[in-house]
Amino acid sequence: MTLDAGLVGRSYPPSVVYEVGREKIAEFAAALGDPDPVYRDPEAARAAGHPDVIAPPTFAIVLSLGAGNVVLEDPDVAIDYSRVVHGEQKFVHHRPVRAGDRLVATASIEAVRTVAGNDMLTTRVDLTTEDGEAVCRTSSMLVARGTAAEGSA
Repeated sequence: MTLDAGLVGRSYPPSVVYEVGREKIAEFAAALGDPDPVYRDPEAARAAGHPDVIAPPTFAIVLSLGAGNVVLEDPDVAIDYSRVVHGEQKFVHHRPVRAGDRLVATASIEAVRTVAGNDMLTTRVDLTTEDGEAVCRTSSMLVARGTAAEGSA
């Protein structure tokens, strides 16, 4: 089944507030194997010009992955997730994610394409503080292999 190009621009309600904690940032940095002290030590972070510890740039995936799932749960999207591979991931940071941030994630569908029998779905997730300050925008492209209808372009 080919994805409907009319889905482009569809936006979903914001997520519940996620409070970023120092421990979660430290765990994420440890999982990456990144020893940078700005991810663990508030003094090191302040010395680097931050008000508290900051998160590694890819920490945004913690929130954006869940927010992006709301798109996949939309019955109008109707993508066969058993045939999906992750094609691309991008992060555009307006500022670092910091301990103490209270963030919300808002997902939308940015693009739908069919290439060589594969449906390609690009979602965008905007991470903002609960007060509306832009923090990060993520973009994720999923490829549903061999799911497009014959003859679609």
